[in-house]
Amino acid sequence: MNIKRHLLLLLLLLCFQIIMAQHVRVVAPRRVSVGEEFQIEYTVYTQDVRRFHLGKISSGLEKIYGPATSSQRSIRFVDGHTSSSSSISFAYVFVANKKGILTVSPARIDIGGQMLASTPVRITAVGNVNTSRASSKGSSSMSEDENTDYSSSPSSITSKDLFIKVIANKTIVHEQEPVLLTYKVYTTKNLKQLAGKMPDLVGFHVQEINLPQQKSFHKERVKNKVYNTVTWSQYVIYPQMTGILKVPSLTFKGIVQISDPDFNPFEAFGIDNSRDIQKDIIAPSLAIKVLPLPNKPANFSGGVGHFNISIQADKKEVKAGDPLSVRVVISGNGNLKLIKQPKITYPKSFEAYDVNISDKTRLTVKGTEGNMIYDQIVVPHNEGRFTINPIKFTYFDVSQQKYVTIETEKLCLKILKNKSIKKKEVDDAASLDNDIHPLKLEESSFNNFKYTFFNSFLYWFFIFILFVIIVLIIYFFRDGLKSSSADFSLKLEKNANKTATSRLDSAYAMMLKGDNIEFYEEISHALWGYVSDKLHIAVGELSRENITESLAYINIPNNVIEKFISALDECEYERYAPGDERGNMRRTYDKAITAISSIEDVSKRNKKIRKMKSLLLLFGILTIFTLSSFGINTSKNEANSLYNKGNYAAAAQAYEFLLQKNISPSLYYNLGNAYYKQDSIAKAVIAYERALRLSPDDNDIKFNLQLAQSKTIDNIPSKSEMFFITWYKSLVNLLSIDGWAWISIFSLILIICGMCAFIQIKKLSIRKTLTKIFVILIILFVLSIFLAFQQKSFICSHDFAIVISPSVVVKTTPDAAASKAFIIHEGTKLKIIDNSMDQWWEVVLDDGRKGWIEKGVAEVI
Repeated sequence: MNIKRHLLLLLLLLCFQIIMAQHVRVVAPRRVSVGEEFQIEYTVYTQDVRRFHLGKISSGLEKIYGPATSSQRSIRFVDGHTSSSSSISFAYVFVANKKGILTVSPARIDIGGQMLASTPVRITAVGNVNTSRASSKGSSSMSEDENTDYSSSPSSITSKDLFIKVIANKTIVHEQEPVLLTYKVYTTKNLKQLAGKMPDLVGFHVQEINLPQQKSFHKERVKNKVYNTVTWSQYVIYPQMTGILKVPSLTFKGIVQISDPDFNPFEAFGIDNSRDIQKDIIAPSLAIKVLPLPNKPANFSGGVGHFNISIQADKKEVKAGDPLSVRVVISGNGNLKLIKQPKITYPKSFEAYDVNISDKTRLTVKGTEGNMIYDQIVVPHNEGRFTINPIKFTYFDVSQQKYVTIETEKLCLKILKNKSIKKKEVDDAASLDNDIHPLKLEESSFNNFKYTFFNSFLYWFFIFILFVIIVLIIYFFRDGLKSSSADFSLKLEKNANKTATSRLDSAYAMMLKGDNIEFYEEISHALWGYVSDKLHIAVGELSRENITESLAYINIPNNVIEKFISALDECEYERYAPGDERGNMRRTYDKAITAISSIEDVSKRNKKIRKMKSLLLLFGILTIFTLSSFGINTSKNEANSLYNKGNYAAAAQAYEFLLQKNISPSLYYNLGNAYYKQDSIAKAVIAYERALRLSPDDNDIKFNLQLAQSKTIDNIPSKSEMFFITWYKSLVNLLSIDGWAWISIFSLILIICGMCAFIQIKKLSIRKTLTKIFVILIILFVLSIFLAFQQKSFICSHDFAIVISPSVVVKTTPDAAASKAFIIHEGTKLKIIDNSMDQWWEVVLDDGRKGWIEKGVAEVI
């Protein structure tokens, strides 16, 4: 009994271990060579790991690194629903020192107070033991005592186990030239925490690069030793002085977890032998040699890097006394935040107001890149033609190691005469007191973009069926007979049972009188007439064979068919055979009643089944449609909830996911709102433009698009068009693509209804009116198809794009060495007029300027 009990307990423990091990994934090689380094990785699918203890290692295995701890979190949108998953991994690097079967006992993991065990690891080591890392690299190898994880004091963690490197991408630079400073951590221990603050750097302007808070470690080999490595912090520093500038050493405070990798027999009771110790890690100092800039020109802007400059005015023609806005944009890469403000020399009659500076830059590992925008409101007081001379901008180009002077184009303005001057307009022009319109929660009926119906197989199938119906009506109207025959046949089928019953009643009366000849004739007429009416076959064409085939075709069972054929045979036999006439008449009558009743019962049952199938099919379609709509609406509601909570980045990701499954103007509109709130104006403009294509009459989309375009750098007035072109576009966009498609189908249906009325009505005046209506409906049919094609061609065109790069130099020819035509910035809309080249687009702006840009700097709408 004791043996059985122990076996049962052992079995339960094994089952429990297998079940618990399903939460831990172990990745390890099955076969390695002696002296070869290999990795064993334990992945626990949760973030609530309190302790991790590696199992006991068999002799012949040497742990040279570990654990390298990394965690992962992900948010996914599956079928429109948000789901998240997380895991934490513990990686170890081993080397085999001898041949044979080497094992690692199950690792023990404490997850929220519950102890889990992984599966054990078995590895076969093959090869020559003399190639072992331990025997061939004595000076660089680590003994097992050196690498064990249960140290007793911080001093046991040496600089070989945990250190920080300070890396500068350049150590000899010019004044104001950006330097990327990186602090990188290397460790072979379980580093739990690390804290350190950059001190004030003397002689540097410092900007910190935002790195993910969730650090992701990776492996890196340094002098034949594998480390767990992570980039801890990065800074872009701009030297403001010349000479040797020092980045002082920095002391980080670290917490390292020290534990025994062997199996702890008391950990099941919550007793853990691991503990945390504090360790100071010193990041060494760094010297940077800063060279003075060459002899600075008098007009030096202080810029170091690579830049472009442009100027524009919101109006080229304005009345005297009316305000206009002049904008200067400096774009590129370098110390954009430290350059001097460019000065504009205006004519004497111009009154200039304070400059409004907008910082549209972002910090990257290359330094600061983007745009610095300088807006200024000016009021011209005298009429005439005025020219604002080019603004010269001199900077030190790092790549060319010399000063470069660039300049803007001339700005020509025409000032018209104006009798009344209103000061208030200046204040109104300098501010924008509106915000974007809120999210769209529901789709409108016609503005829902379901363009897949038009020009689809289903659409043309409907058109074909309606045309066939029209042709048939015309044909039947000219013939004048087929419609009546069809109605008569249907009426005969419906009355087949009544007619047969009436004849059977007459036969029954004759049976009672004893008129056998008339009885059998009436029974024969009842049977043959019933199938003739039921099957729409003339009595003269009936035979037992085609009766059998036709009844089987309408799903009458074989036994019922046999009953009916038997009744026919019985009637024919008894009609001419001698015998007891009265008894034979009764049997014949009963068989005829049974045969007809059986067919009627089966027909009624089949009819009910067909109705039930139709209802089930309709219910299934409605259910699928409802569930799909519910899923889309539910997912959209989740995305809207993220937006309303201020999590605009996650909301944008959710809208992007939904647009992969269901394209609609409201989703693009909401996506534009999410990007606008993140100040991603170019992406917002693209989303609003796509929404406007799908719903061209939506005032909310128009307003938000106009507001987003007002936030772009380039202020390019839209090209004016003739009034009849505007009217034509309004007509095309009056309905959606599918709206015009349904108009074409409804016009054909109305033509069919009118033709039916034309057949029935004989009054000449009404027929003339119907003829005129037919002409109008035919024109409407052709026009709706044409307008649907026009709108779909516009929506699906790839002629327009939005600039997504901070600034783009438009070239005069498709060549990187070509001269500059002009400069445009992110968010600007342009039309592609030539995309035949592999790397270049020829584009034109709304103001008529043309040039070439590289593909990839703009996104097609």
